[in-house]
Amino acid sequence: MTPAARVEAAIELLDSIIVSARGKGAPADRIIADYFRARRYAGSKDRRAVRDLVYRAIRLCGPVPAHGRAAMLAVAGQDEAVAALFDGSPHGPAPRAEGEEGANTGLAPKWLAAALRASDLGGREIAALLGRAPLDVRVNALKADRADLALPETGEALASAQGLRFASGTAVEQWDAYGEGLIEVQDLGSQLIVEALPIAAGDTIIDLCAGGGGKTLAIAARLGNAASIVAADTDKRRLGNLAPRAARAGAAVDHTVLLDPGREMRSLHPWANKADHVLIDAPCSGSGTWRRSPEGRWRLDPAELARLNALQDHVLDLAAQLVRSGGSIAFVTCSVLDAEGADRVAAFLERHPGWRGEALTLPAGRPRGAGIRMDPLHDGTDGFFIAALRSP
Repeated sequence: MTPAARVEAAIELLDSIIVSARGKGAPADRIIADYFRARRYAGSKDRRAVRDLVYRAIRLCGPVPAHGRAAMLAVAGQDEAVAALFDGSPHGPAPRAEGEEGANTGLAPKWLAAALRASDLGGREIAALLGRAPLDVRVNALKADRADLALPETGEALASAQGLRFASGTAVEQWDAYGEGLIEVQDLGSQLIVEALPIAAGDTIIDLCAGGGGKTLAIAARLGNAASIVAADTDKRRLGNLAPRAARAGAAVDHTVLLDPGREMRSLHPWANKADHVLIDAPCSGSGTWRRSPEGRWRLDPAELARLNALQDHVLDLAAQLVRSGGSIAFVTCSVLDAEGADRVAAFLERHPGWRGEALTLPAGRPRGAGIRMDPLHDGTDGFFIAALRSP
């Protein structure tokens, strides 16, 4: 591909990503993977260059662009080398028309920028949410130890007990250690959260929004398979990924429970008022993971945030039905917005008299309401909120 053809390919991809973001469809990384799967002629350098152009445009454009060409013109407005490629050459973009404007730039749409500022995030904190994330792994303590595990590359030891950090894009999933279940890809923030949970050997622990099971496996490793773990979720596809992952990791998960949305207690009734601890890794906007999925700013609008808040309240109330007297809930979102963190916990405590917030010990983060918030600028993690709640 010529440099101009790479720009045109980025424009095509951005068109698809913008449409998908507006319709809450597939994420950008999947769209890019599908695009190149159908274009085998594109070499690795071409794929990398096009991908870099796409994400450069996404990070630059806070408001949703009208189309991919406008997004790339915004890049061209800051890069003369890219601007020169709008020359009408074969397979490249058409020349810029007189008066043709690029998309508006910025950190986020106006309403979302206001919500971030209302959550006490300044320009530096917001900009850090759009940087490039490193690749963190957790050494699986069920099979190995960070101190003596030999890997193809030397990682940076992290504040978590078994965490290592590598450069973004490191192909760890191709390493033998990954195939053998010795390591799992997991952000430092997620690792620290699991280490801070008030859990112990012998506990019955429900991972209520388990998804693919990243934190489920970390809990099993932390407790040496000495707890009864229940992994539950409404997403059949993601929950289906847990069994092979657990087998690879040597993690004991006693039950996987597929939930019917709105009727979850029909499947969870055996654990009603019996769980020692319920972990809620709640569905959220993902504002804390924009380093990996910056198009998330384009997918979020006030109506979607309100929907997510209602869902977060629902799973908190559901967890309260599962916890035994004196048991605990950990509420986690990969979001930096107060609407998905401190505000949700405050609303829960108001709805459930007798429950109380409980202090957590983490080597990162700052107090936020009844919980703790971590962010990329201050902690080198994804953005997270976590709170511990104790039953009366």
